[in-house]
Amino acid sequence: MQNNKWAPAVVLIDAAYLDRVAEDLTRNFSRMIGRPISKADLCHWLDCIALDSGLRPGNNDLQAHFLYPKEMKSLNYFEPSRFDDDLNGLSFDDNLGHFSLFAFPVEEVVRTDEFFLQSLTMLADAQEIKHLMVVADMKAYGTDVVKICQQTDGKQITLFSMEPISGEGFKPEILGYSLMAALGISADELR
Repeated sequence: MQNNKWAPAVVLIDAAYLDRVAEDLTRNFSRMIGRPISKADLCHWLDCIALDSGLRPGNNDLQAHFLYPKEMKSLNYFEPSRFDDDLNGLSFDDNLGHFSLFAFPVEEVVRTDEFFLQSLTMLADAQEIKHLMVVADMKAYGTDVVKICQQTDGKQITLFSMEPISGEGFKPEILGYSLMAALGISADELR
């Protein structure tokens, strides 16, 4: 994962983890509310992540970096979904600003957690990045994610997970809220 120009706001995403969480929510809420759940709108989800992390509408420049296992060709619970054909190189503009999406396969010479942590360290060190949003498998390698965030100065970092996280150097947010919005699950349906 190399880039000569970073955006001021970057989202780093463990794509396999994100898809597993979306699968769990889809299955559980489909039973709970008694209707099928459509695939999540990926662009809407990115908007929700950005808003949850504190960005506001304007002329923001954002990048989303999806790290995925090489054998995984697409997200199963999102649209658009295919890493090579749909996501890598996709860009869109909306009321939050300009989003550029990139997809990077995890090569066989490194484990997914190692690649994610190396990428996070590189992004944490990049001076151009002011706002870093992280969607990581906190149960698998979250202790290392927290350590990297705690050693990073001068950035606003938001960690998204399904369970509350405590610590300094970052703002914790619950991933499920943004996913529910992107999956089209409304609060009214849960009453």
